[in-house]
Amino acid sequence: MFAELASFALVAGLLTITPGLDTALVLRTAVAVGPRGAMATALGINTGALCWGVAASVGATAVLAASDAAYLVLRIAGAGYLLWLGLGMLWRSRPGRGPDGAGAPAPAEPPPEADPMPEADPAAGGDSLVRLWWRGTATNLLNPKFGVFYMAMLPQFIPDGAPQLLTGIVLTLVHDLEGLVWFGLLVLGVRRLRERLAHPAVRRAMDAITGTALVLVGVDVALSERPV
Repeated sequence: MFAELASFALVAGLLTITPGLDTALVLRTAVAVGPRGAMATALGINTGALCWGVAASVGATAVLAASDAAYLVLRIAGAGYLLWLGLGMLWRSRPGRGPDGAGAPAPAEPPPEADPMPEADPAAGGDSLVRLWWRGTATNLLNPKFGVFYMAMLPQFIPDGAPQLLTGIVLTLVHDLEGLVWFGLLVLGVRRLRERLAHPAVRRAMDAITGTALVLVGVDVALSERPV
């Protein structure tokens, strides 16, 4: 079991640090909202991964490979959500838009005495931590390709005779722990560069990059075929 766990940790670790949609979403949230919001998004991403891990462990994800209707429903829902989220970010990234999406441009530089990259205040109309957590969760949960990946990977690392569900959950939690460490390092790096990243142009660029990534993944999901 230890050998399987170590092997899975290595594979999952390499997957975690590979730049992708999850990384872009956490970085964008760290720039636009702040460290707490970014970690809430990271926890949501890990929640989605845990749900897929549990589903794969009990064999529920096999339905995606066996049922045209189930895969089609999830594919349409996932593609629609990713496209909606990505297009919204692209809309906010237009020149002349403030960091909150308002039409009036934000000041080029914050006052010297102000925090150059303050945390967004949910009470002031920003994204709440719960909403950011759900955004991360839904991004993974509504992506059928993520589910198919877990279905294909987890069984290979569950030893014969081991409890299927318990072992699958342990492996998924290892992946989640690696993700939290990686995302924490990314957020810390953003925190150290907060003065440069606080400029509205940088925030719009992050929205444009992340929005484009979401749209491309959404289109890919929409056009994907059920795995054989």
